[in-house]
Amino acid sequence: MIEDQIISKTIDFVKNTLQDAEGGHDWFHIQRVFKTSQTIAKEENVDFLIVSLGALLHDIADSKFHNGDETIGPKVASDFLVSIEVDKSIIDHVVLIIENISFKGGNTTQNFTSPELDVIQDADRLDAIGAIGIARCFNYGGFKNRAIYNPEIAPKLNMTKEQYKSSTAPTINHFYEKLLLLKDRMNTSTGKRIAEERHHFMEIFLDQFYREWEGQ
Repeated sequence: MIEDQIISKTIDFVKNTLQDAEGGHDWFHIQRVFKTSQTIAKEENVDFLIVSLGALLHDIADSKFHNGDETIGPKVASDFLVSIEVDKSIIDHVVLIIENISFKGGNTTQNFTSPELDVIQDADRLDAIGAIGIARCFNYGGFKNRAIYNPEIAPKLNMTKEQYKSSTAPTINHFYEKLLLLKDRMNTSTGKRIAEERHHFMEIFLDQFYREWEGQ
């Protein structure tokens, strides 16, 4: 099967699988990460098929929607790629990307690196910041019925993976616990450049938010 057919079949699979997903982790999130990955990949020496498949399948079964089970996503992706007869070496690489792409509180050691993972990780993190990142953050906070902001609950900056995954803190805290940290964790030059602008937009938003909170 040629690369275009593999990518087309994967797009159809992901669209169908995520048709009822939460708005911040739905097909449109995948589509944005896929497009941004392509933008970044143009300036990096990477395998285009692996980048495409990794981007399309990176959130096929996000653990936060499966009781924290991090094994489901890699298995779903692997089973699908086996079913369309993708080469085993490609499948193994994509699975490793899915297993290592997440932020997970920022204090977890990443057990695998590759140029393809660098590209997809940047694209995924870019979708978590800027205007869309803000929208996704509050969408998920509403989905989990979290407070928008509580001045009495301070952000926690050094959480373990378990603390990060179980946090029920107000949505504004997530900016400090993750979103504002991502600019300095980009892997590629393109990712770093795009992140600068999106990071600045979040800073402007937060400044306006606090002024409005105080009735100004």
